[in-house]
Amino acid sequence: MNKSKFEGSCLCGSVKFEIVGEFESFFLCHCSRCRQISGSAHGANLFSKVAKLTILQGKENIKDFYVKESRFSTTFCSECGSKIPKDHGGKILQVPAGAIQTDINIKPNAHIFCGSKANWDENLENIPGFDQFPH
Repeated sequence: MNKSKFEGSCLCGSVKFEIVGEFESFFLCHCSRCRQISGSAHGANLFSKVAKLTILQGKENIKDFYVKESRFSTTFCSECGSKIPKDHGGKILQVPAGAIQTDINIKPNAHIFCGSKANWDENLENIPGFDQFPH
């Protein structure tokens, strides 16, 4: 059986990684911490109990930040700040979807923590879209 292989990196390219295996879920998280860490309406994370992460380069640039008195943490490149996949003790692999540079074979399963959704994150499907920065 062929396993899927995904490649990715941080924005500056100092951290490169490979993931072999499948993702079981893909959540768009609207909690206030994911919004703050992403600077956007939600975090977009893939999860797997079976996929394996290999850091190909830049391990020395990977940093973890833990929010005191919570289970929330984030893993990032110390050079550019990009989120990096995190293996939670072999129990589950959490991968920021935007860090993967190859096509992924799963669409988001659900929006989660919608009770924390930003007040401006409503009815956005009707606003104009542009292929580039508008003038």
